[in-house]
Order: sequence, then C-alpha cells, then structure tokens
Amino acid sequence: MSTFSIRRDAELDQALAELMSDGLNQTAAVRAAVLAAAQQHRRERQRRQAEQVAADEADRAESRAVLAEMESLGDW
Repeated sequence: MSTFSIRRDAELDQALAELMSDGLNQTAAVRAAVLAAAQQHRRERQRRQAEQVAADEADRAESRAVLAEMESLGDW
C-alpha cells in the first residue's frame, strides 16, 4: 500500500467535507471518491463503445444475418 498527496483548494475542501459529513474519515472519503470515479469512468467507456457498435451498420447487418440464419434452423 502506498500514499499520495494532493493540493487542495476551496472546492476540493468543500467536496471532501461533504463526503466526510456522514462519518467517513479523510482517507475513507478519498478512497470512496476515487473508486466511484473509476466506476463512472468504466461505465462511460462502455457506453461509448456500445454507441460505436450500435452506429456500425455493417456490424448490425451481420448480426441480423446471423439471427436470421439461426431462426431458420428452427428447434433441434
């Protein structure tokens, strides 16, 4: 485990105070904020990737063709 330091300004101090208002200590509040930001980042990246896939007409056409082929096979 390692530590790091950051430069705090009034905006950061206010945000940190808000996170700590429910009883979290400073370390726990910063840890929770970083983990939440990372999760949000992953969600945004996945959303962008989904939008790219949805916008790819060739990929969508191939998906429709595969689905049609699978449906034509019927029940085994």
